[in-house]
Amino acid sequence: MRSLGLAGLILGGIVFAARADGSKELNVFAAASLRESFAELGRRFEAKHPGTKVLFNLAGSQELRTQIENGAPADVFASADQKHMQALVAAKLAAEPEIFARNELVVVVPRGNPAGVSSLKELPQAKRIVVGVPEVPIGAYTLRILDAASKRYGGDFRSRVEANLASRELNVRQVLAKVGLGEADAAIVYRTDAATAKDKVEVIPIPSEVNVVAEYPIAVVKRTKQPALAKQFVELVLSNVGREVLSRYGFRAGNDT
Repeated sequence: MRSLGLAGLILGGIVFAARADGSKELNVFAAASLRESFAELGRRFEAKHPGTKVLFNLAGSQELRTQIENGAPADVFASADQKHMQALVAAKLAAEPEIFARNELVVVVPRGNPAGVSSLKELPQAKRIVVGVPEVPIGAYTLRILDAASKRYGGDFRSRVEANLASRELNVRQVLAKVGLGEADAAIVYRTDAATAKDKVEVIPIPSEVNVVAEYPIAVVKRTKQPALAKQFVELVLSNVGREVLSRYGFRAGNDT
């Protein structure tokens, strides 16, 4: 009993010290495609808020939404599409969001382009194609592109692409990794993600007539225990500094059309 009491005192002392030093944690749930840009924004935020540690949970937006719906301790949510953000807003789990960035999609192939794909129109000739699952933003955007391309390149275009699917992945970084490792001949990803693997993949533009623009909303999570800090992080992302950082990583500003 004495040892248990001593352990309790020690544990209590640790908890008290952690609280007494004023340290705080801010949990930012962000789409996987924001990894590099938000890492820099997190460092900038910490520099402006001594004693605050920004912790990132990076995954597919649909996975992050589900985690928040199930009570995960999130303070800020940054999604790669409007669908998953609006679901949280409708459930009164997120404050009113703002669009902070836009992105476009591209085709990527491994260095050397073994399948010889030189345009979106030639995508069906790739024998191993990887896409995101339909529930994840990159997957939903991809389906929109394939449907638009079917009107331009023939009604069976989407079916010819889907006949050669090797896998469907849970987020865009998993899609990109398959191509970078040579486990797929082609995939559709965000331009910003392709830029992070430029030594492993080649980029093929998608014609603007069939491409889509991905919109990224950000909002404070209603259950946050750090409402002031959460709001300040959102403000940083929306600020001129945030725009400059996001631009360097290939994103377009949220108010660009």
